[in-house]
Amino acid sequence: MKKSISLLLTTLATGVLLLGCGKQEAPQAAAAKPAAVTRIVVGLDDNFPPMGFRDKENKLIGFDIDLAREAAKRLGAEVEFKPIDWNAKEAELNGKRVDALWNGLTITEKRKENIAFTTPYLENRQIVVVVAKSPLKSKADLAGKVVGLQEGSSAVEAVEKDAVAKSIKELKKYGDNVTALMDLSTGRLDALVVDEVVGRYYVAKKPGEYVVLEENFGTEEYGVGVRKGDTELLAKLQKTMDEMKKDGSAARISTTWFGKDIIK
Repeated sequence: MKKSISLLLTTLATGVLLLGCGKQEAPQAAAAKPAAVTRIVVGLDDNFPPMGFRDKENKLIGFDIDLAREAAKRLGAEVEFKPIDWNAKEAELNGKRVDALWNGLTITEKRKENIAFTTPYLENRQIVVVVAKSPLKSKADLAGKVVGLQEGSSAVEAVEKDAVAKSIKELKKYGDNVTALMDLSTGRLDALVVDEVVGRYYVAKKPGEYVVLEENFGTEEYGVGVRKGDTELLAKLQKTMDEMKKDGSAARISTTWFGKDIIK
């Protein structure tokens, strides 16, 4: 009888121990480390000199191309440049066909709704370019005229919010600025509103053919754009850009393309 009682007590004690063990919480898994950035697909307009365009050998070159390559090298990541329809840039980004927009992308409040931006790295203005023989001297002279600009560019918003917009006969939108400049030269346009870095690049290439008016459609800033939820990539790009500004490498790239340091 004593043996039976002893056996029963032993069994009960063992059960209690096992029950206690069952209640112990499993150790928490270690927090997952952020995935390394190994490849960045950059969306761009490949006909947007000097920011990003093709040389005579059809190779992609430009100021933003050089900046992006340097940043990717520092991150230890492969970079791929993917030409896109700039008017559909947000769809390309949020559809995950590209990881970043890095091609003279102006920071606007409207774009901030769908794009996360780095801090500005360049300041720009929307200038008015006319042919040298044009009688147009100011924004007011654009009344009743045909004005060209690139579709999907910040020039559209800059002109449309200006008081002079209502007096313009037609805002003619183009897929790229090169075609618009050709139409300006042949008289199909009276003026072209374009990013200053682009407009002055072309004006310098053809001295005596174009004139830049003193008035412009406002100052803006360029930034690198990524998807809203891609916080890891944004943080890494921001840190890298800050380092490039600090150590002078961004200034050197700027001097190569613009003849001076215009990094913001």
